[in-house]
Formats: sequence, C-alpha cells, structure tokens
Amino acid sequence: MDSEEQSFKILLFPWLAHGHISPFLQLSKKLSQQNFQIYICSTPINLNSIKNKIPQKYNLKIHLLELNLPSSQELPPHYHTTNGLPLHLNPKLRKALKMSKPNLSNILKSLKPDMLIYDIVQPWAAKLALEQNIPSVLFITSGAFMFSYFCHLGRRPGSEFPFPGMKLTDFELSMALEILASVKNEEKDPDDEIIQRKDGIVLMNTSREIEGKFIDYVSELINWNIVPTGVMIQEPSICEENDDEVLKWLAEKDEFSTVYVSFGSEYFLKKEDIQEIAYGLELSNVDFIWVIRSPKGEEIEVAEVLPEGFLERVGEKGKILEKWAPQAKILSHGSVGGFLSHCGWNSLMESIDFRVPIIGMPMQLDQPLCAKLVVELGVGVDVVRDEKGKFGREEISRMVKDVVFEGRGDVLRKKIGEVREKVRLRSSEEIDGVVEKLIEICGKSS
Repeated sequence: MDSEEQSFKILLFPWLAHGHISPFLQLSKKLSQQNFQIYICSTPINLNSIKNKIPQKYNLKIHLLELNLPSSQELPPHYHTTNGLPLHLNPKLRKALKMSKPNLSNILKSLKPDMLIYDIVQPWAAKLALEQNIPSVLFITSGAFMFSYFCHLGRRPGSEFPFPGMKLTDFELSMALEILASVKNEEKDPDDEIIQRKDGIVLMNTSREIEGKFIDYVSELINWNIVPTGVMIQEPSICEENDDEVLKWLAEKDEFSTVYVSFGSEYFLKKEDIQEIAYGLELSNVDFIWVIRSPKGEEIEVAEVLPEGFLERVGEKGKILEKWAPQAKILSHGSVGGFLSHCGWNSLMESIDFRVPIIGMPMQLDQPLCAKLVVELGVGVDVVRDEKGKFGREEISRMVKDVVFEGRGDVLRKKIGEVREKVRLRSSEEIDGVVEKLIEICGKSS
C-alpha cells in the first residue's frame, strides 16, 4: 500500500500541564484531518479536562488513553496534573510520571503505534519507543526565542545574545540564570537524555513568520532539524460551564473597554502582587475580568487577599473569576480591549489570534522572554518593574490606561491584525510540511 494512502497511528504523550496538553491537543486535531489516527495518552484527570474540548467531528480520529501513575497519600489521583498543584509537589509528580514507565511500555506494546510524539519534559519515553522499534519525534510546546535563549546561556556562557533588541534587564537575566542553574544541578539520569537521530526532526509550536531568526539560531546552536508546526490555538467555540454568565456580563460593556486579567493555570500570585494589580486596575478605572487562582488544598478567600473595600468600590466595573475561565471566548469577545497577562506562550499566541493587545507582566520561567517578543512584534506593551524588581500599581495603571483609553490600543490592534494574517497563512503551510515529514517517517518504519 502506498504510504500516502495508508492510515498511521500516532501516540501523543504530553507533560501533565495544561500549557503542554493544549498544544498537543490542537496538534492532534490538525493531524487527524490527514492520514493519522491519533491517541493522546495522559492521566485520567487530565483526559477528563479535555474531553469536552474535542468536537464530535473528531470522535473517529482522536482517542484518549489513560495512563495510571503510582498513587500515594501525598499524590492522590486528583493531583496527577499540574493544574492547581501546590508547587512543592511538582518534583513528586515528575517522579511519579517516570515511575509509570512500565505502564507506558505496555500501552506501546498493545497499541503498536507507527510513531510516538513526546514532550521535552519526559525524553525517557523516546527510549521506551526505541526499544520497540517505534520512531519518535519531540514536540516542543514553547517558542523558539525562549528555547534559543536558554540554549545560548548553556552553550555560549558569557557571550552576548546575538539579538540586541531582546536584551533582558539584570533582574530578568538573574531569573533566567537561576532556571539554568537549577537544571544543571538536577541529578542526571541517562534516561533523560534526548535521543536525536541525524535524519530526525523536532517539532516546535511556533511559526517562522514570528520566530524565523530564533529557529535558525537554535538550530545552529544544537544542530537540530526544527520544523515549526505553525501556532496551535484553542478554538473559542468549545462549550464550557458558566460561559453564559461571563458572556452576558461582557455584552453589557463597550467595545474594547474591558481588560482580561489572567496569569495562567500554573502560577499563583502572591498577596502583595494581587494587591498591586487590584490598586492598578482601580486607578485605571477600566472594566475588567480577573481570574484569581490558588493551589488545590490551599484555596484562598479572594475577598481577604484583595484590598479592603476593593470589590465594593469597583462594583460592576469588575468581575472576579476563581479557578477557571473560558479564556478563548473572552479574548474573542468584542468588548475586550487588552489582556493583562503573564505572557505564557499559549496566551501570547491566543492574544495575537484574537487581535487583543497584550499588557505583559511576566512572573517566572520563560515569561520575561515572551514579554520581550511581544514588544518586538509590536503586539503589546510591558509593565516595567521598579529597581527592586517589583510591579507597582502606578505603572500597571499607566500601561492599562495607555492601551484602553489613550489610543495605543488602536495602533496595537492594527499591528496585531497584520501579524495575525501572516501567521495564519504561514501556519497553514507549516502544518502541511509537518504532515509530509511525519508520513515519510511512518512510511519508512511500516
């Protein structure tokens, strides 16, 4: 049978975080429209969270496979996800996932997929596939700028990053170096070495339209054949709980008058940051939807961490959501004129796709790098930290007002529209290229 007519089985194995599972899910939808049967392997709690994000049209092509992790009193099954997980349990979750290797090996033996697409967080999965003569492909869910910057710090320490416009502040650089040091200090396990065949490819959740020079640079640094998938964006049409209440509230607001405030599902704001953001929003006098999350088992009373009297003073100008929000639907709503964001990669890509200017407040990990990219692309602004590395209410208010009230938003929306159309066109071409590569690899192994 000709490989182009053959249907191939691909097993997708993302890390147990929403920020990783979401692009894997969007990739599965793209691939399922071609010659592939897709199987997504994760823990039951993560699979339950994405079941209603798979429209019926994909039912015959996308399948969910449960991977059971060792359970313990400290890490019961409802903790087998990073969503809401207390930060101190993250290392234990990684360890539990690695302890599930026999279960994943059995899934590979039973399913006999033509390919494994795995996450950079668990490279040991590629070795399990190799033992069964199954080709594997790495999928990096973050962008090329972040990846190239950390590779540069590791491979060329002490030398200047070759893109001067992307220079970090001393505070931001210290954060990046801390991350790099923590990675270097981790106990090394031979199973954690990434297997990269000379004829292999690495998929990356980005587009050459916005990160071409960084894709080229990281390819030069580590000699990988990086193939961009185009950006993986969650559709706003998925039905979620409580959508009606949020959308009804938004419908009463003027066009572009509302700021959406969210710092992702993995980061929990400190009380001092919550208070500064609250005062900043109040000073700006904008309408806002604000998602405030806390770790499971450590839930906070929102009214107790907000400034005294804040909720009464803002009244109907503000809406607080706890734990969850229909982000794609909010960003696609005509009343939303800005996104006060931690600049996580998925949020950045969604903002561009929904034409919403970004007001960057990066908190950790790759976020300061994403915020630099936001400014370079001309799709947003960043809130500048003070000399102590803190975010202040006056600066937050100034940047929010600049985007919503001072006309900066119109300029940014125009630029975002231009970037969005170019990214969409290039992404369509890029996913076609990915399909060709994967069919070629699967065909060789069948």
